[in-house]
Amino acid sequence: MKNYFFSIILLVILAGFSTTAQTRIVQGQVTTLDNLPVANFEVHAKKSGAGINTDSLGRFSIVTKEKDVLLFKGKVFRNERVRINEKVKDSLFVHVTFIPTPENKKRAVGYGYVDEDELINSVSHMGPENEDFCNYSDIFELIRGRLPGVEVRGRGHGAEVVIRGTNSLNLSSCALYVVDGIVVSSISHISPCNVTSIDVIKDAGSSIYGSRGANGVVLIETKKGGA
Repeated sequence: MKNYFFSIILLVILAGFSTTAQTRIVQGQVTTLDNLPVANFEVHAKKSGAGINTDSLGRFSIVTKEKDVLLFKGKVFRNERVRINEKVKDSLFVHVTFIPTPENKKRAVGYGYVDEDELINSVSHMGPENEDFCNYSDIFELIRGRLPGVEVRGRGHGAEVVIRGTNSLNLSSCALYVVDGIVVSSISHISPCNVTSIDVIKDAGSSIYGSRGANGVVLIETKKGGA
């Protein structure tokens, strides 16, 4: 009988060790755009059920189980998933993609994800609040001198937009142009009167476009999607 109870106690102890061995604390940081830390960002461990928000520096610490999946969610960001396995280190750095719309910028500041000044320095924007678009002769004159960290080289159809602080991976320093969600080779044909918004993103924020976005990205939205 004593041996029986001893065996039961031993099994309980071993089970406790096994359970402990299957749990793991993962620490990390969530960033966006030019490596800005993202505060109040939701981090959930799917298997352990643990959930936490990042602190003011974008840091988090969460309990995970073996082969767990971390879910990173924010209202103005694209969701990210990270599978926890033996290849993932205990210090994890996650970069999330910000969706740069005027409304999302207000939400990002309102939700406390990023500081307003830092966001403005990372994402340049002109939108419906600018009512003088039609006063410019062409799209390049509209952009010239209006967006922080952006310059226009040349004039007329041969002009190009260059974003300062970007590293070129090719011979050209010209930014990538995306009009109404479609990558185009030129924006010279776009009438300033037909523009509703212009956003400029660079560095990590443009990484979703791969090597094409190495010189930064100029996002242009036009009225009714027509240039």
